[in-house]
Amino acid sequence: MALESASNSTDTGFWSDVSDHVLRYGPVFEQRVIERAEGSYVYDSSGAPILDFTSGQMSSILGHSHPDIVRTVREQIGKLDHLFSGMLSRPVVDLSKRLGSLLPGLEKVLLLSTGAESNEAAIRLAKLVTGKHEIVAFTKSWHGMTGAAASATYSHNRRGYGPVNPGSFAIPAPNAYRPRFTDANGNLDWKTELDDAFALVDSQSTGNLAAFIAEPILSSGGIIELPVGYLAALRQKCDERGMLLILDEAQTGIGRTGHMFAFQRDGVTPDILTLSKTLGAGLPLSAVLTSRAIEEEAHRKGFVFLTTHVSDPLPAAVGLAVMDVVERDGLIGRAVSAGQRLQAGLEGLKQRFESVGDVRGRGLLLGLEIVTDRASRQPDLAMADRIGAEAMARGLSMNIVKLPAMGAVFRIAPPLTISDAEIDQGLDIMASAIEAARA
Repeated sequence: MALESASNSTDTGFWSDVSDHVLRYGPVFEQRVIERAEGSYVYDSSGAPILDFTSGQMSSILGHSHPDIVRTVREQIGKLDHLFSGMLSRPVVDLSKRLGSLLPGLEKVLLLSTGAESNEAAIRLAKLVTGKHEIVAFTKSWHGMTGAAASATYSHNRRGYGPVNPGSFAIPAPNAYRPRFTDANGNLDWKTELDDAFALVDSQSTGNLAAFIAEPILSSGGIIELPVGYLAALRQKCDERGMLLILDEAQTGIGRTGHMFAFQRDGVTPDILTLSKTLGAGLPLSAVLTSRAIEEEAHRKGFVFLTTHVSDPLPAAVGLAVMDVVERDGLIGRAVSAGQRLQAGLEGLKQRFESVGDVRGRGLLLGLEIVTDRASRQPDLAMADRIGAEAMARGLSMNIVKLPAMGAVFRIAPPLTISDAEIDQGLDIMASAIEAARA
C-alpha cells in the first residue's frame, strides 16, 4: 500500500469526523478523501487519479461530470427543479414519452428517484393488478433495501431485521460456473433446475402468486447472466400461473450490455420494467415502465404511489440528456466493442493467473472471479481482498462481491465513454495487482 497518497490517510481531522459522526452502512471506507471526478477518473485530495472501473455505484455510464449533464443541471436548476406531485412539467412528460416509445408493451412510465423505490412501485403495481401478494425472486438477487424490495433481495442482509413481507419466495439463480443441475456434458441444465424450482414454489404457494422479479444479469450475486432461452422459459412459467414478470434493469439498462435493455437479446418483453442507476448516469432518477392495459387496470383499482420526488423536473431533464448522449455518441455500440476489448483482456488474465477462475458477463458489465484453484473453484476471499487493495494503491477502483456464498467476484463496469487506452491501463494495473497479491 506504499503507493497510496499519504495526505489522505493522515488528514486526522477528516477521519476523526468520520469516526465521530458518519454512521457505518456496509462498506469499509477507502482511506482517501475524494475531492472531484471527471471522465473515467475520480481524484483524491492529493490530486492522485483513480481509474473508476465501477462507474461510481455502477451508475455513471457517461463517466463523471459529463459536459452535457453539467450543462443540463445548471440550466434546469435555475428554471424548474421540484414540484408538487400533482403538477407536471415538460421534462417529465418528454422523458416519459421518450422511454414509453422505445418498445410496444412498455408505453406507460412513472418517474421516481432510486432503484429500490422503482421496485417498490413495480411490486405494489403487480399486487394490485393481480389481486395477489406472493413475490418470487432469485436467491442471489438484489432489488433494494426498502420493504418489498428488501423482501425480494436474497444475496445479503436478511438476518436480524425481523419478518419480511409474507409470500416471499426464492428460486436458485442459474449459475453456469457452479451448476446445481448438469447435463451429460457437465454443463448447466437450467431447464431442469427451473422446473424443479417452480415445483417447490408451487408446493409452498397459497395460490396467490403475483409476480416474479429478476435481474437479467445478477450483479450483486456475482455477475450471473441468465442463459439464452431462460427468460422465455421464465416468461412461460409466469404466464401459466397468472403471474406478472418484472425485470429490474438498474445496472443493465440504457445500453450497458450492448442493447438498450438487456432483455432485448432474448426477445422477451416483461410486464413491468424498472430502471434506475444508468438512467440518471449517477444522479437520482428511476423509472417504472408497463403496458397501457396494466396501467389502466391499476388506475381503475385506485393505484397510489406518492413520493416527495415523483415526477421531479430536474432529474427528468438529466434523463433526457442521458438518452440524447447515448444515442448521439453511439454508446450502445461502444458498449459492444469496448466490452469485447475488456473481456479479451480479462480472458488474458485468466490464462496468465491460476487464481482467476472465471470471466463472465456481457458488454461493459463483466465479472472476474478469484479462486484458490481451478479444480475446486473455491472462492478465495483473502486473495481477492489483496488484489483489490493492490489495485487501489496503483490507482484502480474495482468493486468486489464477497457476500456469503457469492464467491469473490470483481464487478467490472466502467463508463460507456471509456477509451481503449483507459481499458488497457486498467488491465495493466489488474495484472500488476494480481502479481503483487500473489507475492
